[in-house]
Amino acid sequence: MKLVKSIVRPNKVDDVRDALEKLSIPGMTVTEVRGHGRQKGHTAIYRGKEYNVSLLPKVEIEVVVSDDVVDEVIAAIVTAARTGEIGDGRVFVLPVDHGYNIRTGERDMV
Repeated sequence: MKLVKSIVRPNKVDDVRDALEKLSIPGMTVTEVRGHGRQKGHTAIYRGKEYNVSLLPKVEIEVVVSDDVVDEVIAAIVTAARTGEIGDGRVFVLPVDHGYNIRTGERDMV
């Protein structure tokens, strides 16, 4: 099993969700996060005063998938989230040893 963590623009979350649904991915965790990479932030004006916004709003999407579909999942996320501009996001893949269903206590056999 693999944990696929992707950090995308907030306006791309629905596109990524739709792409994962087409692959029959049963669930995901979505978290609002803030950060910056190459995009570095921007300046904004609030009540007539200019200030620097260095941590930009992003959304982190996490899915746990079996090893045999991980490449398809990554391709779907990248295709759905890409705008071609700096700040499109990142995808990280981590190994998952096993998981447990809290309600039943059963170990996942994915």
